[in-house]
Amino acid sequence: MRVLAIDPAVRNTGYAVVEGDARKPVVLGYEVISIPDRLPQSAALAAVRGHLARVISQFQPDEVAVEGIIYVQSHRTAISMGAARAAALIAAADSGLPVYEYAPRKVKMAVVGKGTADKSQVAFMVRALLGLAETPPPDAADALAIALAHLQASDPLKARLLDRRMV
Repeated sequence: MRVLAIDPAVRNTGYAVVEGDARKPVVLGYEVISIPDRLPQSAALAAVRGHLARVISQFQPDEVAVEGIIYVQSHRTAISMGAARAAALIAAADSGLPVYEYAPRKVKMAVVGKGTADKSQVAFMVRALLGLAETPPPDAADALAIALAHLQASDPLKARLLDRRMV
């Protein structure tokens, strides 16, 4: 199975493409899509969607895994995060790909073993589990962690440990 995992944000969307299964994942690519602050939000969202559409075309994933909505205290932040998530979902929907979502705490639990792990712990474990030569940037590391969680949730022996919800 080939999965595109996305950690959506308006200005810094992380993505990763991983192939294989929970026992033998292979990283095909990862990146952070950085959008300049000078672009209005609508243009930034279009850029995120367009970039992800090109990634889908290049890597031809079978499924998409995306981080679920997190609790935030600011309505403005929640709206912005929801918009970025929508841009990612539209890119996947345009290609007819099934999309699954994972709560951030569940992703951290799957990769680090602790649902309250911080970004540096997630990045360290992603590097170790995938045998990467360098630690990926935080948003890309989060996307790699989402991919690992998805592969685990797709494994019949481990599926009960993660809630997997189709979007």
